[in-house]
Amino acid sequence: MSRRIVIIVSLVVVIALIVGVGIFAFSRAGNNGTAAETDSESAAIRSTPAVVTTAGPITNIGSGGSASGSWYDLHFTAPKYPNNPADHTGGLDTYLVKLMDSATKTLDVADYDFDLANVADAMVRAKGRGVTVRMVTDTDTLSNVKDLAIQSAFGKLKGAGIPIVDDQRGPIMHNKFTVADNATVETGSWNYTDGDTYHLNNNQIIIRNPQIAANYTTEFNKMFERRTFGPNKAKGVPNPVVTIEGTRVENYFAAEDDTVGHIVQTVSGAKTSVYFLAFSFTQDDIGNAIIAKQKAGLQVGGVFETTGSQVPTSEYGKMKQAGLEVYTDGNPWVMHHKVIIIDEHIVIFGSFNFSDNAAKQNDENLLIVDNADIAKAFKAEYDRVLSLAKTPPAKKK
Repeated sequence: MSRRIVIIVSLVVVIALIVGVGIFAFSRAGNNGTAAETDSESAAIRSTPAVVTTAGPITNIGSGGSASGSWYDLHFTAPKYPNNPADHTGGLDTYLVKLMDSATKTLDVADYDFDLANVADAMVRAKGRGVTVRMVTDTDTLSNVKDLAIQSAFGKLKGAGIPIVDDQRGPIMHNKFTVADNATVETGSWNYTDGDTYHLNNNQIIIRNPQIAANYTTEFNKMFERRTFGPNKAKGVPNPVVTIEGTRVENYFAAEDDTVGHIVQTVSGAKTSVYFLAFSFTQDDIGNAIIAKQKAGLQVGGVFETTGSQVPTSEYGKMKQAGLEVYTDGNPWVMHHKVIIIDEHIVIFGSFNFSDNAAKQNDENLLIVDNADIAKAFKAEYDRVLSLAKTPPAKKK
């Protein structure tokens, strides 16, 4: 009899553990309950590529391009395959470190994933010269005790007394931005990690404009000072539309602003072409707006990150079936952009993946910039990523 009781108790414990793990996984996955919908990137971007074939010499995976104007500097990563640690120098991190080293009063950093020692050192140097330095990050990253590079980077900040606020919730604090002296903003798809810098296709823009900086500072304060995240943040942005030397810049944040509505409106206004690069694309309204443009006779094309593109919620299958020229990417690691190029003069980009979780649950930032020079640089990156998608140097399993 006692043996039967032991067996029953053991079964109950096992069932409870299974249910507990399931509940945890569901809570991280958001409303749709699928891994592809979490927009959680750390596992994907830190993984070693599963390669089936290789193709001889070193291949440049990204354009490594740049574009500059009086008020902005735009850069793209230049990952090389196969990997060589000696190539891990001179990337997007150098531009961020330079910005941080220029700060004289304040330095606010909101970053989803974080392991770059030189960025941590730059933040510590800023604190040492009297700059007020603050950071917001995602709880999953801050509590990742298994990754020594992450803990080393955070350890430098903690040792210098730099305050760090994490979101402490299931959905993710997915921003990647820095505000220096309430005057200059660095943002884009790029997390402050070695992998994001030297393995992934990413973009970074540095904008010198106090109105845009005020938007990002306001967003930062919602998280750092008020401890509010996702849909709990107060609605609104101080300067949603700014004109900078003739360039119209729209700026929105999730989950408090209607990011999807603004994207759909911009895509719907396309006259000649729509091209996109998408790490995660599961949002039906945006997908339908792009398909409608193809049906209207516009030039439409796109590249999806391979991982997650085959799940039922991905827009990839639907677009493929509709006859769009869409591909899965050729980066053996990860194609991490979140970009839409409209008529080759408007670009939608930022941290915002094209998903309902990004719109309704996460912390994200979005820019819609009407500038032909910026669009030209993004189109060059698109062309490079598209070329690699058609002839990849290595195939992901």
